[in-house]
Amino acid sequence: MKVKIKRMFPGGNTSKGFYSYYDYIIEKDANRIFIIKGGPGVGKSSMMKKIAKEMIDRGYNIEYHHCSSDNNSIDGVVIPKLRVGLIDGTAPHVGVS
Repeated sequence: MKVKIKRMFPGGNTSKGFYSYYDYIIEKDANRIFIIKGGPGVGKSSMMKKIAKEMIDRGYNIEYHHCSSDNNSIDGVVIPKLRVGLIDGTAPHVGVS
């Protein structure tokens, strides 16, 4: 079975300010949602990418949630089958914590 990787932008800067879909990243019946906090450059995005790679290697489908201002940065990773999400909990994503 082929692993599916989904990439999306759950937030964006609009003419009316920042708009967020972070409240809808994972369903209400999530097993675990991990909120990751830390300053710029401490490795939040890198850690989520490493966890996602490990889950892909184990055969799980992954959703990458990219930063609207830096598409190489990851603001969240969801493993739908496990109902687990890892979300950046620093500004402007503080609404998810």
